[in-house]
Amino acid sequence: MITLSPLKRRFIYVTSFEIIAIILSTLILMKLSHSDAAESLPIAVMMSMAAVIWNFIYNTVFEAWERRRQIVRRTLWIRSAHAFGFEGGLVLICLPLYMIWYDVGLVKAFMMEVALLLFFLVYTFTFTLIFDKIFSLPYQHESASAS
Repeated sequence: MITLSPLKRRFIYVTSFEIIAIILSTLILMKLSHSDAAESLPIAVMMSMAAVIWNFIYNTVFEAWERRRQIVRRTLWIRSAHAFGFEGGLVLICLPLYMIWYDVGLVKAFMMEVALLLFFLVYTFTFTLIFDKIFSLPYQHESASAS
């Protein structure tokens, strides 16, 4: 296993996650929109940038909300609210972009987003599982050294 500082680990995680996500999203969007890579790659990049920016904004606001409410433990309800809030916001960002970019209606854009949400559910789980097998958490390395 490779051990990195928390900052380097996050940077490698986000960078590699998004590069692979852009490639796979481009392929999925090509299939869903019956377009080529030249048309689907730019929107995949835009969605990736939107997701990263939204993730930063949403988590900053969510964590501030947790601090104000003095929440010290994320229950299943809080984790669910966090996930639904994040994905709901991302849908609101992505739908208009799909509609404009592909010149499709709301239903078609929504179906594209649902397909990508399902893909990302599986992709995120799989990517994180593999990433964690390659890059250990810094505190895992410290506790293994102390033993």
